[in-house]
Amino acid sequence: MDENQKREEFTHHWLAAEPAVSAYVFASVAGFHDAEDVVQRIAQELARRFDEYESDRPFVGWALWIAKSRVIDFYRSQDRTRIVFSDELLAQLADTIARQVDGRSRRREALEACLDELPPKSRRLLDLRYVEERSAAEMARETGATSGSVRVLLSRVRTALVRCIERRLALETA
Repeated sequence: MDENQKREEFTHHWLAAEPAVSAYVFASVAGFHDAEDVVQRIAQELARRFDEYESDRPFVGWALWIAKSRVIDFYRSQDRTRIVFSDELLAQLADTIARQVDGRSRRREALEACLDELPPKSRRLLDLRYVEERSAAEMARETGATSGSVRVLLSRVRTALVRCIERRLALETA
């Protein structure tokens, strides 16, 4: 794999893992700017050590393992008057976030599959509401319907999506 491919693969993994890493760091480090600095150091270290990453394991778990070490290093470098979390607590927090990310990614995949199954009219209503952020009145004007019927249709589409997602997730665990 050439350098550009490695960089592209790292970027893909980092973009997916960054919300979990940031959540972990911001929950562990008190100051906003300190937390931002720690996240940046983690990203730099992950990029530098990307050759060590084993692709058959979840990237987010590896990233959180490094994040935990960087948070511990951050607290060790601070004066002793600050509160320091135990290594065990930081490990539990990283494990919890990793589990939540896995669940969210499965839900996201199920949502994307369910959105693909929607009829075009239903998908258009969702796009108008959530992508273009249109009000029910604006959507009604655009679709030639009443505001009330747009709200009812949106409610039905959301209900159908929830059922579809739950069905897909249940099939995964069965």
